[in-house]
Amino acid sequence: MVGLLFPGQGTQFVGMGKDLAGASAAAARTWAEADDILGFALSRLCFEGPEDELRATANAQPAILVHSIAAHRVMSERIGRAAFAAGHSLGELSAHVAAGTLCFADGVRAVRRRGELMQQSGRDRPGTMAAILALDESAVEQACREASTAAEVCVLANYNAPGQVVVSGDVAAVERVILLVKAAGARRAIPLSVSGAFHSPLMAPAQPEFAALLDTIPFADPGIPVVSNVTGQPVREARLAGELLVRQLTAPVRWTACIATMVDGGVRSFFELGPGKVLTGLLRRIAADVEGRAIGTAADARAA
Repeated sequence: MVGLLFPGQGTQFVGMGKDLAGASAAAARTWAEADDILGFALSRLCFEGPEDELRATANAQPAILVHSIAAHRVMSERIGRAAFAAGHSLGELSAHVAAGTLCFADGVRAVRRRGELMQQSGRDRPGTMAAILALDESAVEQACREASTAAEVCVLANYNAPGQVVVSGDVAAVERVILLVKAAGARRAIPLSVSGAFHSPLMAPAQPEFAALLDTIPFADPGIPVVSNVTGQPVREARLAGELLVRQLTAPVRWTACIATMVDGGVRSFFELGPGKVLTGLLRRIAADVEGRAIGTAADARAA
């Protein structure tokens, strides 16, 4: 059985998708459609930069979704019908587009607005994130509790793989967590260059407007189950899909649980569709006995 994986923010880079669009008419059409939907040349920004503009949350999120769907369109016939799909953070919207829960145009508009709202939340209440390596999750959770106050919070935001988690919150609270986890024996605690405290309570102001936007979009029942970041369980109903996408803004990404659900469901071969190979790397740490392949370039597609 096959599972589809869709990457999240941070995987963008200047030149992303360019060779795939040059080699595939389906990929080229995908970028052209996105340019028309958004009313500006997202394709040129992705293919040529500048990097700082591409890195902005409002641009990076639609860029990654479009690259992911371009790769999915190129590979869909060769992959055949997958058993499950899942995406890391914004990648969950890519997964729902691939599964038919919402159409490509609505997915592009939704992820663009999602990025704008998250970027605004980060400006209104600055926050940050940090990756914590080689420390038990319960010890990181305890450090977050100790570092948080009534005015400053830090939470565990990404359960990426055994021994690799990410914390998120107010800058001062995250800095306290870094000191606490180092004292507790973490191998490394790495501050991340992000525009906000994603998947933390600091993103709550973005939720009402994002929910209102999703209420205007027609959702269908997913053609294949999409495993939710929030619950780690498959979503099969349109109603639940939208609700969980809103909750996801402040909830942790339970990526280890998402992969475990798909493996328990019989998936033995995974395709990561979009820029980079981050999820394929995490897959090896979560389930070493399954196969993972990243498809983001024309060369990747040919090799597959």
